[in-house]
Amino acid sequence: MQKPFLAIDRVTKKFGSVTALRSVSLNVGPDELLVVLGPTGAGKTTLLRTIAGLEAPQEGTIQMAGEDVTSRTPAERDVALVFQDFSLYPNWTVRRNLEFPLRAPGRRLSEDEIAQRVSWAAELLKIAGLLDRRSQRLSGGEMQRVAIGRAIVRRPRVFLMDEPLTNLDAKLREALRVELVCLRRELKTPMVYVTHDQVEALSMGDRIVVLGEGRVLQTGSPEDIFRRPVSPVVARQLGQPAINLLKVERSGGAWVADNGVAVAAAGEGGGNSMILGVRPEDIQPRGGEREARVTLVEDMGPTKILLVDWGGCNVHIVAPATADIHQGDTIHPQVDPERIILWPEQTI
Repeated sequence: MQKPFLAIDRVTKKFGSVTALRSVSLNVGPDELLVVLGPTGAGKTTLLRTIAGLEAPQEGTIQMAGEDVTSRTPAERDVALVFQDFSLYPNWTVRRNLEFPLRAPGRRLSEDEIAQRVSWAAELLKIAGLLDRRSQRLSGGEMQRVAIGRAIVRRPRVFLMDEPLTNLDAKLREALRVELVCLRRELKTPMVYVTHDQVEALSMGDRIVVLGEGRVLQTGSPEDIFRRPVSPVVARQLGQPAINLLKVERSGGAWVADNGVAVAAAGEGGGNSMILGVRPEDIQPRGGEREARVTLVEDMGPTKILLVDWGGCNVHIVAPATADIHQGDTIHPQVDPERIILWPEQTI
């Protein structure tokens, strides 16, 4: 296993009586894109600012390339931080915005080197034709490309991305998502990418760290986090619609919900009172024994999302677009027993 480039060990950050980070530990490999996923208030931005040196932790250490940088300034750490609000100088041209970090005190780059780096970044990000345009005349997508370009011209040791695609429309987010992944692979520079968007997390990350209330809840591959979440809180972070959660009891060889519905067969081992999670795509609308009533159908194009009343429990099911199912219909849901997830009841 490769030695991590970035190692954060038991970092705690407080703002007065508020603890934003609680003994956070994580690492990032030298050629890895780590996604930090969590809701608003989870501590994601504070984590990035602490890595960058803009905030000082009360406890813990931060290492880069094996060196302790906890007390070093942002300039000494040599990281690039990209925000969601672009932060460009509106009256400057794209070229001048890209040149700005290269002309910082201490850089001492020649004019030829500056021009070469700007041209390289502009070609890479497909903004070469915009170099002489003022930033205030750019679209949102173009501004974000310039913001990313301003980061990569520096050729930093690590990229820190703070929800950089949030302010863009869905189609543009999808396109730039792909481009960012390809860009990072080409540059071979480690990246920490913060987001609350589950699609970004699943599609971009080599690994995902799930953050909640300033704590690391789980770290793993996208598949690990999606299929083997350690708690219902983590499970709810990924999946659209969200995972179905039911309190169940072991009875007659089955997991039986509070409403009396036998949800799935119960194997040996584990407790008798559990929380059962099953994702909507792992329930077939037909094939089960207990009937349910369809209360809502959402046509999503390639699929239909069904909200069903299953013995008094509201459950989401993802069905094929071709399924002949309508609001008010009676169906017989069947859960894939290989896809259920069980947690002790106290973890909900």
